[in-house]
Order: sequence, then C-alpha cells, then structure tokens
Amino acid sequence: MLEDIQLIYMNVRILRFWALLYDKNVKRYICLTLSIVHVLTQIFYMCTTDEGITGIIRNSYMLVLWINTVLRAYLLLFDQQSYIQLISDLSNSYYEMERMDDRYIGYLLAKMNQQGRLMARGNLFFGLLTCIGFGLYPLSSTERVLPFGSKIPGVNEYATPYYQMWFVFHMLITPMGCCMYIPYTSLCVGFIMFGIVMCQALQHRLRRLKHRLLNPQQLSLEIIECIIYHQRIIDYIQTINKLTTYIFLVEFLAFGALLCALLFMLMFVDSSAHIAIVSAYINMILAQILALYWYANELREQNLAIAVAAYETEWFMFDMKVRKNIQFMILRAQRPASVLLGNIRPITLELFQNLLNTTYTFFTVLKRVYG
Repeated sequence: MLEDIQLIYMNVRILRFWALLYDKNVKRYICLTLSIVHVLTQIFYMCTTDEGITGIIRNSYMLVLWINTVLRAYLLLFDQQSYIQLISDLSNSYYEMERMDDRYIGYLLAKMNQQGRLMARGNLFFGLLTCIGFGLYPLSSTERVLPFGSKIPGVNEYATPYYQMWFVFHMLITPMGCCMYIPYTSLCVGFIMFGIVMCQALQHRLRRLKHRLLNPQQLSLEIIECIIYHQRIIDYIQTINKLTTYIFLVEFLAFGALLCALLFMLMFVDSSAHIAIVSAYINMILAQILALYWYANELREQNLAIAVAAYETEWFMFDMKVRKNIQFMILRAQRPASVLLGNIRPITLELFQNLLNTTYTFFTVLKRVYG
C-alpha cells in the first residue's frame, strides 16, 4: 500500500507505468529501444558534425542526459529486486512508525510526505520546462535545427519531409525520457529523506528514556532495541549506497563539466530566447544536484545527532552494563553513516560548494583563453 507513502508513491507509479519497476510488459522494451536508438543517432551526429561551439555544447548536454537516462533504466532493471526490496523495507518501517501512535513521529511522517510530494512535483515541473526548452530552441533559430543533434547514416535530416518526421519523433520521445530520468532521482532522494526520519525517530526515542520510569532490566532492553534500530538505519543507508553510489559519481563528473560548458555557452548566444533556454538547462542541473546534496547532507547530520541524543540520556547515571551499551552506540554514531560518492566521499553541501567553485574556476579559465 504505497498510496499512503506520498514520499515515493508518485515516482514509483511513473516508473511502474514504464515497466521499469514491478511490472514487465512491452512498454519497457519500447522505451528502452527508442532511447538506445536515439542515443546512437546522437553519438553518430556528434562524431560527424561541423557545428560551432554552441551547437557542440548544447548537443553534448542532450547526449549526456540521454545516456544518463538509459543508464538509470538499466540499473533499475539490473538491480530490480534490490530496489523492490528497499521499497518494501521502507514501507514496512513506515507503517511500523505509524503504529507507534506517537504525535512527534506522526508529525515527522506527515512533514516528510509533504516535502517528498512537493519535491517530486517540482522536479517534474523543471523537467517540463526543459522539455519545452528543447522544443522552443529550434523554433527560435533562423535555420533548421532539431531539438537534439542526431543523424541517421544516409539520411539528410534537414530535408523535407525527414526534418518534420524527425522533429515530431524528438518531441514525442522527450516526455518519455523525462519520465524515465526524473522519477529515479526523486525516488533516490525519497530514500534518503526516509533515512532522515528514521534517525530523528531514534533520537526521539533516546531522549524519552530519562523521562520514563523503567527498572534496570527494562532500561537495558530498551537500549538494546535502540542499538538494533541504529544498526537497521546503518544497513538501510548501506543498501542505498550499494544501489546509487556509482551513478552519483558519474552524475557528479558529468554535470560539473556540463555546468561549466553551459556557462561558457552563454557567452556566445545572441538572443534573449536562447539565453532563457540555456538558463533553464542550468537550473535543471542545479535543481537535481541541490536536492540530492541537501538531503544527503541532512542525513549525515542527523546520524551525528544520534550520538548527542544518546549522550543526553544521562547515561552516566545508569548501571555499568547499560552505560557500556550507550557508550558503544555513541562511538558508532560519531562515525555517521552517509550517502557516498563512488564509495569514496560523503555527499554533503561542502562537496556541492566545491563542485560550484571548481566549475566556476574552469569557466573563468575558458573565458580567459577564449578572450
């Protein structure tokens, strides 16, 4: 019953519609086949084009987006059972929290669902703007330009009626690609957001210990349950890392290069319409990256906060066995479980800032060289 979990419901529903999750039908093969064919025509175009720098940058941006789309679809299919199991674990933990009938935890779940729904709709809105930008860019040009640079060997794609047919194909495939690409990002961010709520629920449970009248045996059992729940959080985050760490690394490298190239492209565009469209491309990249890095950073901070919550239990007043258990929990929480980039570095806002700084540095170098 994912309908109650608005955090991920919309994303799972879209991916299921295209048969990338749960279902297996002809739509899966249609969307994958069309996407792969489209990527191949884009690669052929990039290898044979004699366009200027703006055309190369713009079409490189499109090619990276489509390769990323196919890669995400492949990862969903390759590790489908792992994704389904992760969704099932999230669902079970969600209803377990709901059954606690705790006002604070109920508030956390309601806030999480609201934020997740808003994020999913916002990402789809940015995707819609980008799709519109793909369609408007050729219309604002003085010569025939396709939404995506692509070429079929032996066919003049700018001649009538091939140009009209290819233009319609591009505009039909764009929403499909958008619905394959964006829900995956929103789903991954949804997984991270639920991890944040799990950490906050554990902190709440720990802080309540000093207000509950428990005998030493009950207290020891409660602490052990908290430690087990903490390990569940760690395992949950490790599962997310196993499924996403390398795709996040690829996106980090690709989007950093694309952001630099698009800023460089703004130096060459000569109309306000083109500036608006390129700005929409940049905003889409930033919106996708910022949402991921913001919540991944928050997850790390909330994991660190578990150590503080455990310390605030006034553990030094408990008996020796309970004190040792809490000390072990504090020590483990001080090495916070985090979403990793290529299993190398935690994803944080500091990393996002470094990406922007590096991108701008390369942009200024390119600008100076060009000047």
